[in-house]
Amino acid sequence: MRILKVLFLFFPVLSWLATCSAQSPKETLLPLANEYSEYLETVQKATFQYFWDFAHPVSGLAPERTATPNIVTTGGSGFGIMAIIVAADRRWVTRDQAVQQLQKITGFLEKADRFHGAWPHWLDGNSGKVIPFSEHDNGGDLVETAFLINGLLSARTYFDGNTAAEKDLRQRIDKLWRDMEWDWYVRDGKLLWHWSPNHEWKMNHPLRGHDETFITYVLALGSPTHAIKPEVYQNTYKQGDHYVNGQTYFGYKLPLGFPMGGPLFFTHYSFLSLDPRLMQDEQTNYWQQNLNHTLINRAHCLQPRQAMFGYGPGNWGLTASDDYNFYDAHSPTNDNGTISPTAALSSFPYTPYYSMQVLRNLYLREGNRFFGPYGFYDAYNKGLNWYSNQYLAIDQGPIVVMMENYRSGLLWKLGEKTPELWTGLTKMGVKKPVYPTGFYAYAPDFRTGYVDLWKHPDRGAYVLDFAVKGTQAVVLTVFDESGREVRQLIDNKTCPEGMQQLTFQIPQGKYEFEFVQGAEKQRVKMSLHQSVDNQ
Repeated sequence: MRILKVLFLFFPVLSWLATCSAQSPKETLLPLANEYSEYLETVQKATFQYFWDFAHPVSGLAPERTATPNIVTTGGSGFGIMAIIVAADRRWVTRDQAVQQLQKITGFLEKADRFHGAWPHWLDGNSGKVIPFSEHDNGGDLVETAFLINGLLSARTYFDGNTAAEKDLRQRIDKLWRDMEWDWYVRDGKLLWHWSPNHEWKMNHPLRGHDETFITYVLALGSPTHAIKPEVYQNTYKQGDHYVNGQTYFGYKLPLGFPMGGPLFFTHYSFLSLDPRLMQDEQTNYWQQNLNHTLINRAHCLQPRQAMFGYGPGNWGLTASDDYNFYDAHSPTNDNGTISPTAALSSFPYTPYYSMQVLRNLYLREGNRFFGPYGFYDAYNKGLNWYSNQYLAIDQGPIVVMMENYRSGLLWKLGEKTPELWTGLTKMGVKKPVYPTGFYAYAPDFRTGYVDLWKHPDRGAYVLDFAVKGTQAVVLTVFDESGREVRQLIDNKTCPEGMQQLTFQIPQGKYEFEFVQGAEKQRVKMSLHQSVDNQ
């Protein structure tokens, strides 16, 4: 794993979902420019500038960190390509400017060092020659290559115009993608991370799960030219010591992964373009996996014993980042008090209310020393009064992308339209789940038992996700704490089968939402917030 290798444009949120509209009284729900949408826009746009203003002038790729501007990173650049897509969609840059920058990047990658199609972790931004990451790591890096190619495929899907430049970009990306020899990195039936022309397979690191290498298998299985066999995935990734978990922490069951989940980037890197709500296999529903992993990480930080680190509702989130000892993979089982903004901010699709608590706290209370030209610096340790003065590409990119997936679903929609991703997922046994009727997207706060639902900042209304199975009519009713009916949001209406969404307005407060379809009934306690409280 990498950790072991030490002004506003508004979009209908999740607009690709079917919609079952709320009933009367009818409201006109217009996008509102408010305090919270302003926070999102400001942080996203500043963070994007790392990949635009600080991009290497020759290669266009992202420097590994601000201290080493000529050492460019392949994986972090893949995340940066996705950030450029967001910027083009939000018109922070023009579409033509974005295409021109991506043509520079792909032209450089065509000439840069490759090893059976795989790029190394680091490249010299001027020459394209490999820069060793460690003593034996001076060749192909399969996982960093996967992050890069995933970004390129997203760009190929997004820039679908008929101009000569966009056609050229798509052709360049397609050739780079087809030239990647995933199958060559299989040895003795296992998919290996590294190969060096000097040291060959000396590092001998099979890609075993559950961790950030998941996307590598999706691409390796989905390749149209050099696909690996499905049994390689079964016999390598799924045979990891930390693949199956099944334990419950703070009331949240974790199907896969390390004890208490490990660092939060496991829920980010592979899911920048893969919508986990659309993914289920025989072992897990990936939305529940990522949601619960995030909530476990937060719950750990809110334990009374963690108060010595200055943790709280506005200060949680453990993942791999710099710290006062240089760099580490922070997690509930490896916690030295270091908070990484990318952890909570890249979790916006899973925990929007809790992630906004962190964003506001960092911006309003720590921003004077912690918010710089490219957004929040990499990490800080409040207990030790240590603040990073560095930015890391691998941490900045997911902030832009996952905040956008919360706001508009942009990269998830692009992933759904990229056929090779679904070829790979299908070979892995991953398919779109059939959710039972009810609230599939939420888990209550471990302390209160309530789901915290917050008005979507770009829409000025509450957005409720639910699922419908079958064709029977459904009823969705809201009750107050005394059991009095407040409102029917859906009144005995037939909704399209599958994932649904509605927007509605009722006063903030604590409620019970009851979903009824035939003999099936589900009740969920929800606390509705119009603003974000850091307490």
